[in-house]
Amino acid sequence: MTAAWLVAAPRSGSGKTTVTLGIVAALRRRGVIIRTAKSGPDYIDPAFHAAASGAPGTNLDTWAMPPALLDHLAHQAATGAQALIVESAMGLFDGVDGPPGRSGSSADLAARYGMQVLLVLDISGQAQTAAAVTRGFMLHDPAVRIGGVILNRVASDRHRRMAGSAIERLGLPILGAIPRDDALRLPERHLGLVPASEHAGLSNHLDRLAAMAEAHIDLDALLTAAITIPPGTAVAEIKPPGQRIALAQDAAFTFVYPHVLAAWRAAGAEILPFSPLADDPPPADADAAWLPGGYPELHAGQLAAALRFRSGLQRFAETRPVHGECGGYMALGAGLTDAEGVHHAMTGLLSHSTSFAKRKLHLGYREATLPDATRIRGHEFHYATITDPGIDAPYATLRDAAGAELGPAGGRRGFVTGSFFHAIAREAS
Repeated sequence: MTAAWLVAAPRSGSGKTTVTLGIVAALRRRGVIIRTAKSGPDYIDPAFHAAASGAPGTNLDTWAMPPALLDHLAHQAATGAQALIVESAMGLFDGVDGPPGRSGSSADLAARYGMQVLLVLDISGQAQTAAAVTRGFMLHDPAVRIGGVILNRVASDRHRRMAGSAIERLGLPILGAIPRDDALRLPERHLGLVPASEHAGLSNHLDRLAAMAEAHIDLDALLTAAITIPPGTAVAEIKPPGQRIALAQDAAFTFVYPHVLAAWRAAGAEILPFSPLADDPPPADADAAWLPGGYPELHAGQLAAALRFRSGLQRFAETRPVHGECGGYMALGAGLTDAEGVHHAMTGLLSHSTSFAKRKLHLGYREATLPDATRIRGHEFHYATITDPGIDAPYATLRDAAGAELGPAGGRRGFVTGSFFHAIAREAS
């Protein structure tokens, strides 16, 4: 059995990531074998989790992943660990309309595995009202158990007593009270936190969060909530595009789901990282190239000047598959306009053009149907817009989480494919 908690909140911005990283880093200091997971589609938080725990994290998504794959990944995360900490996305019950247990909400995970919820409440601007919020969470779904509360951004001892006493009268323990401290915040940009790989002082920041957790959270209580997660089956994973996969990895291309890479390696594939920003072409001995999502819009000038990378990728694409997801799709196009309105030539392997100057949020679950009728579940999350759709055949047709048709998306030309769609799992057959 493994001690397991789902760190959740009423909304984004309540401090879930701060609390999660503090707990994980503090337990690691104690020598606890700890593993982590993130509920829902999120590339950025798992990298911070991995830095805090010293072990790779994973994503658990009840909408995008078939139940057997979900169980497989959750069981893998818990196996050999003394503690499993899962960070919620958005608010605890936020998801989409869907069959019971497949809404994509974090509450689905708590109900499925019997995980207790550690409710993080930002009580700035309120006191006893926090108990009314807590009561609503306790009563909303009988299958979801709130095991304790963390009070965040507490102004004073009196503030803590006022809010805490009202919650304790509901029969719930206060497992932590964290003072208001802007130094605990992590820097952000347009897609969320600045990635862990770009956080120069991350080690020191994790030490600060560990010290916060040791001082203000009842870590011993967290280690008593044990559950058993049954094994699942590694079905419906994204198949590797080749046996030797050239993977773009640098500050412009960062977003790869850990479970996808793990599935590729489990299938016998070898990952060969290369850096377009360093003007590296894909390794010549690779048999497929993958350009993941990231921030090409912040490095468009450098990518445009990376002539060795561009010509090398163009030669590679003459004989072997190349695929781009989101940011990778932008780099495969004819051009990219940056936030200042400057147009930069990209690789031209597909004919579309994109712009970060004309920003619009595109966010949501997607189901992609490929030309061979394969269905893949995933999501979109980007601010870029397509200024010229180009003339390529579509990569796939898309539907949203409600099943509404969104039409053709992406591009396909020769061995090259790409779209703004991020793949999470295949639909189970």
